[in-house]
Amino acid sequence: MRTFSVELGPHSHSVHVGAGLLDQLGRLAREAGISPGRAAIVTDRNVAPLYGERAKDSIAKAGFAVATIEIPAGEASKTFATYELVIDAMVEARLDRQSPVFALGGGVVGDLAGFAASSYMRGIPIVQVPTSVVGQVDSALGGKTGIDHRRAKNLIGAFYQPRLIVADIATLSSLPEREFREGLAEAIKYGAIMDAPMFAAIENDLPAILSRDPAKLEELVDRSLRCKAAVVSRDEREGDLRKILNFGHTVGHAIEAAGDYARYLHGEAVAIGMAVASRLSCLHAGLAESDQRRLVRLIERAGLPTEMPDLANLPAAEQERFANALKLDKKRAGEAIDFVLVPELGRAIVKKLSFEQVTAAIQSA
Repeated sequence: MRTFSVELGPHSHSVHVGAGLLDQLGRLAREAGISPGRAAIVTDRNVAPLYGERAKDSIAKAGFAVATIEIPAGEASKTFATYELVIDAMVEARLDRQSPVFALGGGVVGDLAGFAASSYMRGIPIVQVPTSVVGQVDSALGGKTGIDHRRAKNLIGAFYQPRLIVADIATLSSLPEREFREGLAEAIKYGAIMDAPMFAAIENDLPAILSRDPAKLEELVDRSLRCKAAVVSRDEREGDLRKILNFGHTVGHAIEAAGDYARYLHGEAVAIGMAVASRLSCLHAGLAESDQRRLVRLIERAGLPTEMPDLANLPAAEQERFANALKLDKKRAGEAIDFVLVPELGRAIVKKLSFEQVTAAIQSA
C-alpha cells in the first residue's frame, strides 16, 4: 500500500493506493478519525453487485451501521433528481452530522455523493472509494463535487474535501475495456502538464498498463494523484494554478454536452480536447510540432479518439449545445476563455483565448 497526505491545513487527509484495500476500508476510516455510528455507501447499479457487499462488510466490522444507496450508472445520474433521491435515502437512513458517506464507484458516484455529503445537514464526512481509472487517477482527489446542468457539465457543485481516499487498484480488473482506456486520458494529462518523466514512463509502460499489470497500475494511480495533490495543496479552489488541471477539458466538456453525455465517455471527450489543445499550444504557446505529434500519438496508442466530431453535420440541437457549453465554460473570463496550453511537455500555462480562436482550431481539426 502506498500512502501520502494531501496537505490542506484543517482539511488535510490521507490517500491510500494498493490492491485489496476494500477489505481494509472500515479500519482505514477509523484510523482517519471517523467515529463509528450510522453510515451510508453511495454506489451505482454496476458497481454494487461487484464490490458493495465487500465494502459494507469491512465498514460494518469497524462498528458502523451501514445503509446502501444505489443510483443508476452513468453521467445521466448527475442530476437534481438523482441528488434528491440520495438526500431522501440519507434522511431515511437517519444519518447525522457525524455519519460518513462512502462514495463507492467512478467519477459520477464520487461527484454526486460528494455534493450530497457537502449539503446534507450542511456537511457530513465523505470518503472517496474510486473504482474506475478516472476516479482513481483524478476525480476522487481535489474536493470538486457536483452535478450537471442541462446546459453545461458540473455547473452546480461545491468544493468539499474528503476525509479519506482509498483507491483499490484490484477493482480496475473488472472494468470493460472502453471504460478502462478512457481513464488513461487523465493520467496522460498529468504527464503532459507537469511531469515529463511520467509522460515518458507512460509511453514505455503502456503495454503493461493496458494489460492491467498491478504494479504498473499502482504506480500510475499513485503518481497521478501525487501530481494532483501537489497542485491542489497550493490552490484548493482553482484561483490560479489549479486551472492547469483542466487541460483538454474545455473542449472535452463541450463535446460531452453536445452529445447529451451519451455519445462519448468523459475520458474520450477529454482526449479529443487535449488533441485540440495541443494544436492551440503550437499556435499560441510555441509547442514544438514534434511534441504535439508525440502527445497525439500516445493518446491514440491508449485507444482513445483524437479527431473532433464533424460539428457541421451534427443536428442543429447538438451544435447549439456544443457552442453554449463552450461559452458557459467555468474557466471563462468575460468574453475570453482561460485556456490551458502546454509550451512543452511537462509544463502548462493558462492563456486567454477568444471564443473565435478556439473555434478556429476546432474547425481546422
